[in-house]
Formats: sequence, C-alpha cells, structure tokens
Amino acid sequence: MSEAAELELAEKARKLFAGPINFLKSAPGLPFLPDPDAPEIAFAGRSNVGKSSLLNALTNRKALARTSNTPGRTQELNFFDVGEPLQLRLVDMPGYGFAEAPKDMVKRWRFLVNDYLRGRAVLKRALVLVDSRHGLKEVDREIMHMLDDAAVSYHLVLTKGDKVKPSALGAIYETTMVEAAKHPAAHPFIFTTSSETGSGIAELRRAILEAAAS
Repeated sequence: MSEAAELELAEKARKLFAGPINFLKSAPGLPFLPDPDAPEIAFAGRSNVGKSSLLNALTNRKALARTSNTPGRTQELNFFDVGEPLQLRLVDMPGYGFAEAPKDMVKRWRFLVNDYLRGRAVLKRALVLVDSRHGLKEVDREIMHMLDDAAVSYHLVLTKGDKVKPSALGAIYETTMVEAAKHPAAHPFIFTTSSETGSGIAELRRAILEAAAS
C-alpha cells in the first residue's frame, strides 16, 4: 500500500471511530446473535488485560465497554455497531483466565466462544489481547489454538505498553513474535498499545478497518 493510501485509510478510520458507535446487544448463545449483515472484529483477552479500556480508547468513549461489564453479561458476546450507516461491528468476547471460575462456567465459555468462532462467516479478524507486563500465558495459547482450529485470522495486541520499560517491552515483543510464527492463523504484525497514552491506537483502528474490508 502506498503512503498516500495508508494516510487515506488512517483518516477514514479516525473519522469512523469518531462517529456513531452504539451497544447493540448481548448474546448468550448462537440463536441470539445479530443478523450477519456487517463484518465483525472480535476482541479476546484474559481478565484484567485491559480489554474494556482498549475498546473505550479505540472508540473515543469513556464508558462504552462498561455496558458489557454489568452483572450477568460477563459470559456473553457483546456487540457494538460502528458507523451510520453501519460499517462494522466490534464483538467483545467474554474474558477468560479466571482461576477461581467454576468448571461449568469455563465449559460454557468454551462452548460459546468455540461455536461463535467456527460458525460466524462475517467474522473477519480477531484481536487477542496480551498484557505487556506478563507476556503470553497458557490461557492465551489456548485461545490462539482455538482460532487456529477455526481458521480465524488474528492479531496479537500487547496492552498496557506504558506500564513496562522500553527494554522489557522490546523483549516481550520479540518473544511474542517468535511464538506467533508457530500459529497458522496468527497475523505476523503485532500491535503494542496503551489505552492511557493512546500509543498504537490509531494503527489498530486502521487495521480493524482494513480487516473489515477484506
């Protein structure tokens, strides 16, 4: 892509995410999914990885993702409409990695996420969020394998980049790249972001728009 085309895409993404974005619905299972009438970008991540903060930073909102944190919705897929007319949907998948979670809850999570990943034709890309302070954990690798098996292309996104010294962040980035190369569905480009400083947010918006149009 030429530099002019990249700048045009970046500006289009900026305008889109500065425009109308609304919570659509929560879906506890496949029968409750919205009609597949727009490309979808799904967000996956451990609990406390900063998923809500990243969604809010991407959409220039302070509390958009808080809608999905109300009691009873934590184990559901949450859909957000982007643009008027509708351009794409962001899908907030339920967080994973709760050590204290009951086994039946973990089982429900696995079934819900697996069914969605395998059965959603309009799902264009997933974003797997990884805490920069800790790097990839076994639960992250588990969702990566699920995405590989479902043949869903995904980006790894390092969050909370401002919380780590540059040298440590560089080391985490390198080890994450090495591991991503072992996964067939992992996109080779890895994002480093900070919801607090805004670092990497514009680049991620552009990638979301590009993936939605693919």
